[in-house]
Amino acid sequence: MAVDRRKFLRLTGLAALGVAAKPIGILAQEDIPAEISGKLPQENPLTAKRWAMVVDLEKCRDHENIKDCAAACHRVHNVPEFDNPKDEIKWMWEEDFRHAFHEQEIEHLPEKFEYTKVPLLCNHCDNPPCVRVCPTGSTWKRESDGIVMMDWHRCIGCRYCIAACPYGSRSFNWRDPRPFIKETTPEFPTRMRGVVEKCTFCEERLAQGQIPACVEAAKNDAIAFGDLEDPNSKVRELLRERYSIRRKPGLGTHPEVYYLL
Repeated sequence: MAVDRRKFLRLTGLAALGVAAKPIGILAQEDIPAEISGKLPQENPLTAKRWAMVVDLEKCRDHENIKDCAAACHRVHNVPEFDNPKDEIKWMWEEDFRHAFHEQEIEHLPEKFEYTKVPLLCNHCDNPPCVRVCPTGSTWKRESDGIVMMDWHRCIGCRYCIAACPYGSRSFNWRDPRPFIKETTPEFPTRMRGVVEKCTFCEERLAQGQIPACVEAAKNDAIAFGDLEDPNSKVRELLRERYSIRRKPGLGTHPEVYYLL
């Protein structure tokens, strides 16, 4: 029995050294649970070289349309509903046009945009500052399709990513969110107190061949989603036909959420 114990300790010690030798970035991308990584085996997953979203502000001016999109997103991702702004967790939300695009110098802006609402979410930047500051590798950009991911099991709640994100797209769980989820979706993990969360472009739905929940809920094709690298994709078609803007493009983050005027 003593020999077996020594063998066991030696083997576990070697295993621990092997894990410790891995860079944090590799751990974050390789050793995360399948339900977080979106790597569950599926027959017909949706794939792209660079996912992007295009929001038609002509069709998204309706408050109810934005509300329905956000509700669909929050429902499938177990986003809690708190009764105060301090604890609010948001993956998609609405904001006044002028506030969302205050850096845009558009002279003689059509009056219809003066008081319109726009849906906001994580921009899944091609050059994401949140990834650079994360000390644990719990947030990273997937090389396969550009989605900025989150591993809530590795998040230590330092909130560096919140400080680095210029779009206010991340929320921190100051309280245990689980009691405030009205109806839990068992297919998606719940989070815990002390971690950051945000939109992940519904990577778990893409892995199962489904479009993002907000795109599915949007009326009148108000939100399009597709491969920015594919010249024949819907998003590229829309961007060719209409003038688009992005939030804070001067920062060099290269956001991949576009808004059509």
